[in-house]
Amino acid sequence: MKVMVAVKRVVDYSVKIRIKGDKSAVETASVKMSMNPFCEIAVEEAVRLKEKKVADEVIAVSIGPKQAQETLRTALAMGADRGIHITTDDRTDQEVQPLAVAKVLAKLVGDEAPGMVVLGKQAIDDDSNQTGQMLAGLLDWPQATFANQVTVADDKASMQVVREMDGGLQTINVPLPAVLTADLRLNQPRYATLPNIMKARKKKVDAMAL
Repeated sequence: MKVMVAVKRVVDYSVKIRIKGDKSAVETASVKMSMNPFCEIAVEEAVRLKEKKVADEVIAVSIGPKQAQETLRTALAMGADRGIHITTDDRTDQEVQPLAVAKVLAKLVGDEAPGMVVLGKQAIDDDSNQTGQMLAGLLDWPQATFANQVTVADDKASMQVVREMDGGLQTINVPLPAVLTADLRLNQPRYATLPNIMKARKKKVDAMAL
């Protein structure tokens, strides 16, 4: 089973946000950027599924400028097998909206035929919390959002997901293929080691225009 995981390049969570002088947007020039923290959790969960022999291949996908390849390389260093970079010069925190991202991911799902798509529940730049749900709607797939724990059945036909809710936890059974969005307590992402960072440079990243 293939697992596709979406990752987004955002302003690093530790950076103090500044507004441009014309007040049109957040300043991103010469600002430290990194992978969205919830996307890190999504990558970690996908890699753990591969380590458990549930997944055969983990494909990382990112939409953004050429610098987004750095985010993909981080995902590859964490354990993803290959990357797909959808290139665009539009700002992903403003101009590339969740529906557009969901449509791009839906097209890639049609090309790659994964058994599961994993995303962070939201990005810390726009906090939309929409892409996973929209993707499930476009694909007509089941969805398990705000995942706290994931257990895939031995036959890989379904998964049990414990999801976080305002009132506590809810356990649901979801048939596969499905869309999964990762919440904060799903796992603790690993650090990419130097040997894995070096190996990631040799892994394949396909680039295509938005």
